Amino acid sequence: MSVALESFAPTLAQLRTIATPATDYRVLPFGVEEIDNRLGAGGLRAGALHEASARSVTMVDDAATTLFLAGIAAREAAGAGGPVLWASCRSDLYAPGLAQAGLPSSSVIFAQPKDDAALLAVIEDAVRDGTPSVVVAEATRVSMVATRRLQLVAAEADMPVLLLRRRRARDQDPLDEPSAAWTRWRIGAAPSERLSVAGVGRSRWLVELARQRGGASFSLIVEGSDETGRLAVPAELGHRAAETVGTARIAAA
Repeated sequence: MSVALESFAPTLAQLRTIATPATDYRVLPFGVEEIDNRLGAGGLRAGALHEASARSVTMVDDAATTLFLAGIAAREAAGAGGPVLWASCRSDLYAPGLAQAGLPSSSVIFAQPKDDAALLAVIEDAVRDGTPSVVVAEATRVSMVATRRLQLVAAEADMPVLLLRRRRARDQDPLDEPSAAWTRWRIGAAPSERLSVAGVGRSRWLVELARQRGGASFSLIVEGSDETGRLAVPAELGHRAAETVGTARIAAA
């Protein structure tokens, strides 16, 4: 009795199921295969602490990092239906920029604690209260103990906590400091697409995952968050971007 060899060929969906480890927690995907396929669970763990830092002290890298986290928050808020708490000791957040990344002012609760210690307390209280669907915070000094606390409360509440780690000095990389964060990202601006007519193209970022639990680091060039908070891989860079694995220190367009 002969059996067709094709009957043993697994489908693409089956291969993805085999390749993706089972999880007992909720996952927040980016919706971009080149990113989700390289994350251990096929996306970000929803109830976890995730950190991001700008690649340099320039305003363009700082803005890219802010909008990267805003896009994640926008997607989670759209699905959960709750507001976003944005906590910062600074007063330089640009609301129209957040709106372009999917976070209109009507969906954001802004908090301005006096220092990092008060900011961390605000995060914990908000997560335990459960009012926001996601918390975004900007901090300069965060100890390992503090990140462990944030990771624990985020997991207990099944709520994303997104922490923008700011530099204390020009040559100081916040991601060199120890942290219990589930993922740690380094974001920088990259050259945008040249248009056939005069104008400004969609922004591009060099996104580097410096560390993740249960997976390897990688980097790739993406198009910045759109009005729904979603990223995209440029069509002409799609193949090469998907092959860019490991920690990149310079953009390779």
